[in-house]
Amino acid sequence: MELVVVVIFILGYLAITLEHNLKIDKLVPALLMMGAAWAVVAVSHLPVFEITEHGKEASNMESVLLHHFGKTCEILIFLIGAMTIVEIIDYFDGFATIKKFIKTNKKRTLLWIVAILAFILSAIIDNLTATIVLITILRKLVTGKEDRMWFAGMIIITANAGGAWSPIGDVTTTMLWMGEKVTTLHLIEFLILPSLACMAIPTLIASYLPAFKGEFEAPEAEGDTNKYGARMLYIGLLLIVAVPVFKTLTHLPPYIGMMLSLGIFTIFAEFFSSRSFSHGAIESHHSPVHKALGKIEMPSLLFFLGILMTVAALESLGMILDFGDSVVESIGINPFILILGGASAIVDNVPLVAASMGMFPNMMTDAPEWHLIAYAAGTGGSMLIIGSAAGVVAMGMEKISFFWYLQKIAWLALVGYLAGIGVFYLMHI
Repeated sequence: MELVVVVIFILGYLAITLEHNLKIDKLVPALLMMGAAWAVVAVSHLPVFEITEHGKEASNMESVLLHHFGKTCEILIFLIGAMTIVEIIDYFDGFATIKKFIKTNKKRTLLWIVAILAFILSAIIDNLTATIVLITILRKLVTGKEDRMWFAGMIIITANAGGAWSPIGDVTTTMLWMGEKVTTLHLIEFLILPSLACMAIPTLIASYLPAFKGEFEAPEAEGDTNKYGARMLYIGLLLIVAVPVFKTLTHLPPYIGMMLSLGIFTIFAEFFSSRSFSHGAIESHHSPVHKALGKIEMPSLLFFLGILMTVAALESLGMILDFGDSVVESIGINPFILILGGASAIVDNVPLVAASMGMFPNMMTDAPEWHLIAYAAGTGGSMLIIGSAAGVVAMGMEKISFFWYLQKIAWLALVGYLAGIGVFYLMHI
């Protein structure tokens, strides 16, 4: 019956990959395969194991399921907190503050500004949100559709590069961090330079392409923005950055720190929104917290739940550990990680990283291989527009076609990916 679970996973994964062709949201097959996989395990009374540093240890269904569900919920609660803070910042129009820093009409200069902003912002508010924010700002600066597509393509590369070196910059690095595979300081130490190379080299090459030569004419500025926007932006970003510090000091799970940051941030949100209401700046009072919670990406959270719990079913059967042992024996772990990076451009990197975490339970925290997995999974997806959340959202916002990106941007992403790999290996010679 183990084979049936594998078939369920493959079919579900295929449906996720063909989401756009089937016109079915990827959360649907993710949830279906989660329920079906665990049902087969339960009904067939298959033996389940907990994977420890000593290998597979027999356990019971309830204990294993509760263990995996608890670990998955830690990630989901963490993401809910981060998403809510970002949405509250947006409620106060805080990201409009970033637009004020852009004072140029040269395309090449704008490219570097956007690339650097994407690299930094994605490390703080995650690569998906950074992409949305910067493309929204671009729409207020660049009127030409073709020009915006080029900028959006570069944002995908640089945002994914920025998300790889931060524990809160990408879902996969967050998973590795919360799974105690990497620590904050070592993740930054080992990946800041490879990620910087992945961002800088494609940007440098692109700055000499015809698409980024010449000037652009920005439309006239819109009306006044929220007077509390800048303050809420800085407070929100500071509280998100404080989460890894909180974990280091207290050794508590990261979601506790994120909930604390959210609680503090909501005090400012309620205070400033009440002041706006009392001064008549807005017509009616709506809680920014309730508004933000209504806008968070629940489909994405349910997708992560389905994927992570399905991989957990395979892991509890011992199949992922056995596969990992076979991979190491046949091709070695480093070639496997490089293949994983390329595969993340085709399939979602979340299950790839979730599976790799189950393959190598004996690998020590902060082993170079964990950092290479974080880099490869985080940046490899840039090579195809469907290979990362940042790419998919940019594809939707700017109506970028798969083949346009493949022809114009993919080779730049490949150069950046390989440059970062080269820097990583030079650091570990």
